[in-house]
Amino acid sequence: MTLELGGIHHLTAVTADAPRNLKFYTKTLGMRLIKKTVNQDDTSAYHLFYGDGVASPGADLTFFDFPTLREQRGNHTVGRTGLRVDSEETLNWWKEHLEANQVSTSGIKDRFGHLSMDFEDFEGQRFRMVIDEHNKVVPWAKSPVPAERQIIGLGPITLSVPKLEPTDAMLTRVMNMRQVRKYAARERNAEVFVYEMGPGGPGAELHVSVDPSLPNARPGAGGVHHVAFRTPNQETLREWISHVNSFGIRSSGEVERFYFTSLYFREPNGILFELATDVPGFAADEPMESLGERLSLPPFLEGHRAQIEAGLKPLE
Repeated sequence: MTLELGGIHHLTAVTADAPRNLKFYTKTLGMRLIKKTVNQDDTSAYHLFYGDGVASPGADLTFFDFPTLREQRGNHTVGRTGLRVDSEETLNWWKEHLEANQVSTSGIKDRFGHLSMDFEDFEGQRFRMVIDEHNKVVPWAKSPVPAERQIIGLGPITLSVPKLEPTDAMLTRVMNMRQVRKYAARERNAEVFVYEMGPGGPGAELHVSVDPSLPNARPGAGGVHHVAFRTPNQETLREWISHVNSFGIRSSGEVERFYFTSLYFREPNGILFELATDVPGFAADEPMESLGERLSLPPFLEGHRAQIEAGLKPLE
């Protein structure tokens, strides 16, 4: 049986202003702070997780808080992140809501077969809000955004690369995705190739934008650190590890993140990919009803809590 990924698991981006980031994503976008923790590889930095009402896999938008300059846009990175909503009516509501909160938006129009709208956060993090008619919102009761207007989850995710063929080989031969269509990007002279995994649909699509004229991106605030894809559990992750190793690809091997277990590797254009398990999830160390209300640390960092807390700046 062919190994198959279940869609987007999460996307991790970079902010240089964690307090303002928290306010924008919970107040303006109405997402739930589902985990307030630290970067496990650099505990001086927050790692903030935003999601839906029950912290569903595929709805996690996460941020590392790094003191850095803005990203220089270009190739070899994630260029835009999709956020899914349920209808054209909701898309129109979001356009009015964002503009009322001084967030500029594009027009609502058909892009790549989906009605959508583009916008950016205060650091230039690029989003495309798209309609997903096949999945429902799992609302957060305390959100300032009405339940029926809340964000369903992530996807599609758009990669920016100078050359398709190496990335295509990784996506189709190694990761068992299906190339299903292509379209021209209207905002610039780029061809975009659409890949599906698992069930398909916008929550399980990866778009690869090819434009060799762009410079190389420079990482920074407003940029993306990595994108993660779903696999059900540790058993299937270990099958993926063996599968990836069989191609001679350098990888992290199994990495225990406590809330999920991961495998990291780079596709040939240098973009960092992660495969992450759906389990055990974010309620592994705190009750579902109070997710994100205190600093959570995995067991291997708990003994350093006082030192870690002393090194973090207040979020509010």
